Amino acid sequence: MATIDVLDVAGKKAGARELATEIFEAPINVPLMHQVVVAGMARIRAGTHKVKTRGEVRGGGKKPWRQKGTGRARQGSIRAPQWAGGGVAHGPVVRDHDQRINKKMRRGSLRSALTDAHTGGKLAVVDGLSFEEPKTKRAVEILDALKVEGRVLVVLAQPTETGAVEKSFRNLQHVRVSYAGGLGTYDVLLADRIVVTTEALDALEGVTAGSAVTTVHPEAGEGS
Repeated sequence: MATIDVLDVAGKKAGARELATEIFEAPINVPLMHQVVVAGMARIRAGTHKVKTRGEVRGGGKKPWRQKGTGRARQGSIRAPQWAGGGVAHGPVVRDHDQRINKKMRRGSLRSALTDAHTGGKLAVVDGLSFEEPKTKRAVEILDALKVEGRVLVVLAQPTETGAVEKSFRNLQHVRVSYAGGLGTYDVLLADRIVVTTEALDALEGVTAGSAVTTVHPEAGEGS
């Protein structure tokens, strides 16, 4: 079973922790992660793109000239696709872009992403994050102490009561805050470094009050 150092907000080692084998030592399935990420990105597409066909554009009810004898190509309407201002042939229409992804695929994809993050050294576990009031300066100090740079994903167990932690980090352009129950594969893969609280790690591993590991919480939605 893999272990990882637990750091305090000052960046000093506060202990060590074992990581669940089925989550952080899972097979890395790249095609599955790709499929889940594509499905997540497709889900947020509005699908409201629409063009008018020749039957929907205005005008063109009269045949522009007679069928024969003019020397020109025969035409039935000035709103046919080959005319300027005419309808569009085979253009986009309003539709739903959703792709079916079941819970097993989401869980397997997230396990692959978390395993890749751990083996790649992207994961940092911190022993709790608490703010009396929103303070972006303190959030920057914590990230500097943890030596995390680039796109940073901060994972909390659940929304805080006052929202001070979220408000402290959300002013930083390169930092994204997520929760264990809604953690997605895309968020994990996009981040350069991932800061996870011990409580969030408990939620990810399904641990409560020292009980055995059960299962990973399913993703609430990919690319959200």
